[in-house]
Amino acid sequence: MIGQNRQQKEGFRAFIPVPFPHAELFTHSPTIIKKDAQASHLLGKLDGITQLLPDVNFFILMYIRKDATASSQIEGTKATMVDALEAGAKIDSDVPVDVDDILHYIKALNYGMDRLKEFPLSLRFIREIHQELMDKARSTHFSDPGNFRKSQNWISGKSPADAEFVPPPVADMHQALSDLEKFLHAEDTMPSLVKTALIHAQFETIHPFLDGNGRTGRMLVTFYLWKEGLLEKPVLFLSSYFKKYKKIYYQRLTGYREEKVEKWIEFFLDGIIETAESAIETVKKITVLREQDIGKISAMNKTSSESALKILPKLFAQPIVTVGIVQKWAGFTTRTGAQKLIDRFIEKGIMEIKDETKKYGRTYVYRKYLDIFEKSLA
Repeated sequence: MIGQNRQQKEGFRAFIPVPFPHAELFTHSPTIIKKDAQASHLLGKLDGITQLLPDVNFFILMYIRKDATASSQIEGTKATMVDALEAGAKIDSDVPVDVDDILHYIKALNYGMDRLKEFPLSLRFIREIHQELMDKARSTHFSDPGNFRKSQNWISGKSPADAEFVPPPVADMHQALSDLEKFLHAEDTMPSLVKTALIHAQFETIHPFLDGNGRTGRMLVTFYLWKEGLLEKPVLFLSSYFKKYKKIYYQRLTGYREEKVEKWIEFFLDGIIETAESAIETVKKITVLREQDIGKISAMNKTSSESALKILPKLFAQPIVTVGIVQKWAGFTTRTGAQKLIDRFIEKGIMEIKDETKKYGRTYVYRKYLDIFEKSLA
């Protein structure tokens, strides 16, 4: 049992978790054990192939943007990864207002990656992540950035009385959070990926913030996988999988609270498997594309190829650029030199003009590379 709905003196029923984790959560079916082994194998394979990338930190920036886009879109954001790339590089002022959701998510993820190098995964860390995610961010109501809620919240409905789900009242919430924090650090026999699945579901059940619980909880998955050493580099993010199967994602989280824990774990492990397989293919495609483009650059004259080899790795992190950006990257004294280099990239089929109808202030895109990430977001 995860918990049960209990009548509150205010007239509504709220979900009260039992002490977590209880003994039954340590017993798993042969199906779960098999899926866990498969998922762990693929994570190891992904970790190994990622280490072969010479510019892995540039690619991680793209994975982060991809996850930020998918996680924000789950919550209703319409802005795209291209919008986030342009807004982040201050390329285009005409971007959707809700791109701010993605930029805040990116900021919170980057903060967390840096913070975990010297700080434990803890309730304080989770509050700090929420602070980065929600401070000065768009919100339909007061989100109280960085603070666990001091009042009752609910999911769907005009009030707790007609809500789809009512998380634990404040006092019960704090006890549940304490249990979760102990579970984060417990040395137990539970397989790490199964444990990650339970951490996410339990966090979403507790729903400790007034807003931003889904995004914070999805970041927690990546932080835990990385902190536990299951990945040398943070290149596996599940938000695209959760977005792809959004209806099932919510159904399985609801089912988790209704004693269908195995169904949730199975769905989560399927996500690790599918996402790891996709990420491995992405790395392979990037490796092939990189070698092809280095070959094209090598065919340029000496001066152009030297400058182009400076630019190519930076395109892996920022595949949409302007003349000014390329000028800064290459260290050209004039825009003319940067424009000539971009023209060479276009001639070689490496880059293309993003919008042919624009005559001034054009932007240029590393299309084949960007497509690798965008297609996996569809």
